[in-house]
Amino acid sequence: MKLASLKGGRDGRLVVVSRDLERMISADPIAPTLQAALDRWPDTEPHLEALSQALNAGPMEGQQPFDQAACASPLPRAFQWADGSAYVNHVELVRKARGAEIPESFWTDPLMYQGGSDAFIGPRDPIPLESDDWGIDFEAEVTVITGDVPMGVSVAAAAKHIRLFMLVNDVSLRGLIPPELAKGFGFFQSKPSSAFSPVAVTPDELGKAWDDGKVHLPLLSFLNGEPFGKPEAGLDMTFDFATLIAHAAKTRPLGAGAIVGSGTVSNKLDDGPGKPIAEGGVGYSCIAERRMIETILDGQPAASFMTFGDRVRIEMLDAEGASIFGAIDQIIEKYEPGN
Repeated sequence: MKLASLKGGRDGRLVVVSRDLERMISADPIAPTLQAALDRWPDTEPHLEALSQALNAGPMEGQQPFDQAACASPLPRAFQWADGSAYVNHVELVRKARGAEIPESFWTDPLMYQGGSDAFIGPRDPIPLESDDWGIDFEAEVTVITGDVPMGVSVAAAAKHIRLFMLVNDVSLRGLIPPELAKGFGFFQSKPSSAFSPVAVTPDELGKAWDDGKVHLPLLSFLNGEPFGKPEAGLDMTFDFATLIAHAAKTRPLGAGAIVGSGTVSNKLDDGPGKPIAEGGVGYSCIAERRMIETILDGQPAASFMTFGDRVRIEMLDAEGASIFGAIDQIIEKYEPGN
């Protein structure tokens, strides 16, 4: 089943989307918003699934063409957005580029930060920022939406609480990160609003690609129309989604609609740093990782962060080459503060 939220009101208007992303039908008789559906998932899921099956079987009365540009993020705002760092290779490169060793605990205890979740950006909306001197970067990731997760849930039980999958562009302002981390209190200004894929999908839509708590498909990113990354999301993922959910719920319950992210998808190459796609590698899911490797190899970075007018596209295709989630496709736009 594929679900989306059309723009309209703070929480959007829930629609069921056909598997080929061509058609949609309103889910309002079942649930007006995705959050409302998640709050009553045992009741709403069977009806939404039945509507999905009918839509995929052929034309339906009341169906409309599906326009990804008309979408908000599937959850335009959420009660919880917790982003992990499941690809320790990425973290290791960050440390190595500045001459620091990675603590051994990073391989056994996930990193996670609590992001701003009150104002997500639509998947085709511009990324508004005041300055391009802040080191604007994208981060391509896979995320899950959970149902109600009890505090202290075990890793073994955590996966059953996954309701939906999405992609995310976890926008980062690299120039603002060092002074924030130096305060010892984590990210805030350096993590502006994120954007999620047009469509959220149930686990069965991933088929065999959803296995061992991981999504085994390449995550594609493009910068200004050029291929930038295609790492395999199930490879080099130190902590699977069940582990991330259990980590987030260790001391607090997670409410229905909580979003948990994988962190920047990152692959090694022959047990070493990755390479750009043009050089035979799978590239990267953020500019910072490319700059880290350039620093390690050449003593200084060559790639530039994004500036106004730059465009990023993030997408995942199934084994037949069809888009699963639709595409995040955004341009960096100058923001003029109001009153």
